[in-house]
Amino acid sequence: MQRISRDDLRALLAADSVTLIEALPAAHYTAEYLPGAVNLRGDLTAGLVAQLAPDPARTVVTYCAGPSCGRSKVAAAAFGRLGYRDVRVYEGGKTDWAASGLPFEGDRAVAGAAR
Repeated sequence: MQRISRDDLRALLAADSVTLIEALPAAHYTAEYLPGAVNLRGDLTAGLVAQLAPDPARTVVTYCAGPSCGRSKVAAAAFGRLGYRDVRVYEGGKTDWAASGLPFEGDRAVAGAAR
């Protein structure tokens, strides 16, 4: 399973050449998520894959809360089993992103901007 650094992920996001998947429950996603991420709620099925990441040739990056959370690895393995060729895990997840002072989207981000 390939890993991706924060800087490499930021480059892919800037180039709009990645499908970013948050592998946490919906409440965590709604509160805050990495810019452009979509939420994987529960088990990855072929139908859900078609909605989340319709192009199996596109890079898919999964992430979750941080290094101690294994959901991103489980999600990445599921994408691989479904035929995605370039699947990577951002192991630092939300913890690393926040520690770097990078912005989030979601309800907390909107509330913080309103202050």
